[in-house]
Amino acid sequence: MRIARTIAPRLFWLGLLVGLGLAGCARSEGVDFGLQDLDGKTHHLSDYRGKWVLVNYWATWCPPCREELPELQDFYERHKDKDAVVLGIAFQNATTEHLRQFVEQQLLTYPILRDRPREATELGPIPGLPTSFLVDPQGRVVARQVGPVSAAGIERFIAGRSGTGSD
Repeated sequence: MRIARTIAPRLFWLGLLVGLGLAGCARSEGVDFGLQDLDGKTHHLSDYRGKWVLVNYWATWCPPCREELPELQDFYERHKDKDAVVLGIAFQNATTEHLRQFVEQQLLTYPILRDRPREATELGPIPGLPTSFLVDPQGRVVARQVGPVSAAGIERFIAGRSGTGSD
């Protein structure tokens, strides 16, 4: 466990750098998708233009996904009313009731959307779970991370891209 905690920050930045290279080449214009949440309401990525959006593909059966959920919730709570949001995308075949119970047990309050497992999405490939994409306020994918992310790492990256500090 200690090894994973020391390697994780390095992997986060490596993933962001790789994601920047991939995103910069492939996604210079804004992207969009529409997915339903657990109540059947459709959320479009474009609904969140003007804010940073962390789009996190995960599954209930995935231990690293479950490990990062408190970090995503923390980031969401600190930023939802200001400059950033989290969209969690359950990337598995599961009943709505199963997902709803899991979300309630984990005390998640950010939007949880559903998508079917597939190799690539509108944002890019999903080589493993969790996979997160960071979308800038203009709707462009600026980073991709395969593996867990941290609230502090996301905040540092955003601060570096926007030239401002974070709370």
